[in-house]
Amino acid sequence: MQTKRLLKDKLASKFMLILTVFSGLVVFFIAFGLYQRSRPILAIKPLTELLFSTSWHPLRGEFGLFPFIMGTLWVTGVAVAIAIPFSLLTAIYLSEYAHKIIREWTAPLIDLLAGIPSVIYGIWGVLVIVPLIKDHIAPLWGTFSTGYSVLAAGIVLAIMVFPVIIHVTIEVFRSIPHELRDASLALGATRWQTIKHVVARKALPGIIAAIVLALSRAFGETMAVLMVAGNVAKLPSSVLDPAYPLPALIVNNYGEMLSVPLYDSALLLASLVLLLVVLFFNILSRIILIRVERRIQ
Repeated sequence: MQTKRLLKDKLASKFMLILTVFSGLVVFFIAFGLYQRSRPILAIKPLTELLFSTSWHPLRGEFGLFPFIMGTLWVTGVAVAIAIPFSLLTAIYLSEYAHKIIREWTAPLIDLLAGIPSVIYGIWGVLVIVPLIKDHIAPLWGTFSTGYSVLAAGIVLAIMVFPVIIHVTIEVFRSIPHELRDASLALGATRWQTIKHVVARKALPGIIAAIVLALSRAFGETMAVLMVAGNVAKLPSSVLDPAYPLPALIVNNYGEMLSVPLYDSALLLASLVLLLVVLFFNILSRIILIRVERRIQ
């Protein structure tokens, strides 16, 4: 009986190991599949031309992805620039200043931000942010904008990544030993000085990891950005110009006009580029988090 139970336990362990390995390899299977479907266009056109050309005319066989890559970078950069100060100050308040009751009430609200479907954010952006930019922000800068712009997409996306930065930063702050705070306060430092020079400095790698995770989240967002970015295939020159991020390009065009030679291959190459970028930022954030955990231990 004992041998039979040990055998069952070993088989269950091996089975779970297989499932775990398979789950980890799914991303690489997806990447390999996208690469296989991208090979027709890679065999004909140099990768440098595809990545750095600004000409996107599928009917003429021109598939320059550079405007879409730059559109993604513009939107993501604006979103992270807006999200970082708001999220970090919120995390500092909740972890270092807020009363327990406030923490208990705000945590579900922050979680709710993470759970709202992206299309709701997109509709809110169309109804509120786009008119705000068109009627107030653009005239304030002495220019015209339809409102569908890098700034609109950045604002919507910033709100969507708030929970990522806030939650990770709070957890990093909580992992800092209280003895460090007590020692700083005992030496006469104020609470803010302690947070600024002791807690934040010790938590800096974790804060960077939170920002990198937010970057990867922002890179892959599709629906909300698609609805407010403007989707014009040209290089933005300011935050009030429209942009056409890679996820919007894929969603808008895949399944349409695939009779055009190499069109589907170009779109799948765009998908592969997006996947590799997100994978890179996720791996980078994990490396940073591992390092901060080792330092704290």
